[in-house]
Amino acid sequence: MQARLLIRNARLVNEGRITTGDLLVADGRIDRIAPAIDTCADTEIDAAGAWLLPGMIDDQVHFREPGLTHKGCIASESAAAVAGGITSFMDMPNTRPPTLDMAAVAAKRHLAAASSHANFAFHLGVSTDNLDAVARADPRLIAGVKVFMGASTGNMLVDDPMVLERLFASVPTLLLAHCEHSQTITANEAEWRRQHGDAIPFAAHPLIRSAEACLRSTTLAVDLARRHGTRLHVLHLSTARELALFEPGPVTGKQITAEACVHHLYFDDEDYEALGSHLKCNPAVKSRDDRVALRHAVATGRIDVIGTDHAPHTLAEKAAPYSLAPAGLPLAQHALPALLELVHDGLLDLPTLVARCSHGVAELFRIRERGYLREGYWADLALVDDGHFAVEAAPILSRCGWTPFAGRHFRSRVRSTVVSGRLAWHRGCLMQGCRGLPLEFTR
Repeated sequence: MQARLLIRNARLVNEGRITTGDLLVADGRIDRIAPAIDTCADTEIDAAGAWLLPGMIDDQVHFREPGLTHKGCIASESAAAVAGGITSFMDMPNTRPPTLDMAAVAAKRHLAAASSHANFAFHLGVSTDNLDAVARADPRLIAGVKVFMGASTGNMLVDDPMVLERLFASVPTLLLAHCEHSQTITANEAEWRRQHGDAIPFAAHPLIRSAEACLRSTTLAVDLARRHGTRLHVLHLSTARELALFEPGPVTGKQITAEACVHHLYFDDEDYEALGSHLKCNPAVKSRDDRVALRHAVATGRIDVIGTDHAPHTLAEKAAPYSLAPAGLPLAQHALPALLELVHDGLLDLPTLVARCSHGVAELFRIRERGYLREGYWADLALVDDGHFAVEAAPILSRCGWTPFAGRHFRSRVRSTVVSGRLAWHRGCLMQGCRGLPLEFTR
């Protein structure tokens, strides 16, 4: 039996409302929510008016295990996640070896059970030659099926029309798509290389991996989904032009949904001058107008969920010239504080942010008994303080040891994170005894 945890005097943000009260955790679940709870617990936390949110559920991370653990591993990256208020994650398949069958999914689940500080699930990948394995996959044991329609290599780049037709017609569960048109990107990069040789500036990245490349691929994915009745989730939208392909409104009942990522909501192309390779990601961070449009789409529900696409690389790898520097950013530890800046700036209200980071993800992926502050649900919680917070005030927990938010200041920080009823992060310390649980899906 797990210890009882009582959080007093919190401002609870849940299902469109903010209320003041106490929350009691027993046996890993939310036992009671009330204006005041008169009982004793093994651990008590006085929130003193801090915000108590459902923990963020991150639908897109690259935790690098197996095969790329010099960049990160499930233990290190999940530690960064819980320090940032992320209580559950869904890991992408482009590891080494890639996650292309249920045996590989099972192996990752075994690794996570032994080392993950957060709750976990794994996406099954699509290649040019594993469509039979995808069609046979058990939807209850995977978060989703991920297809790279651009920005991948080898047989995980799936842009053959016949393969895509078969995939969209036969995928047994939610299909997640990375949408960029490879031929457009290749032609753009060739032109920049003709002009600059190996000295392509990083500021060219959003022009090489252009808005047109994104729009062409996303349009294809949406058209395929409409023709085949596929449940499609398009990842990390980065342009205003793509937004017209999606409908505003609640996520429940939608066939086609979209995600925005923290970095596309926080940065814009003016940041390449200072950050260089530390802002290189796929799809690229684009213009300020794109960022404004994405923020508005989050507020109106045209974008359904927010993820991180957390993807660590070492500083040595990122020090390479443009064409060799890998794409991806470590974001999990500072994702929620960065998103809360939108709330402080009046661009988004807190209940809407919770809907995009927690409620909507649970609904979209049909996660059992998580994503809400509800009695009987698993206790996945983030307690957030308001107050000036410098990024450098806390160590970077991601194995790569850097963040694109270096030098930034946030107006909120994560004081405590509770994962399946256990304290995982509290007052700047990682609680080593906490282990997450596998997510369960109602499919």
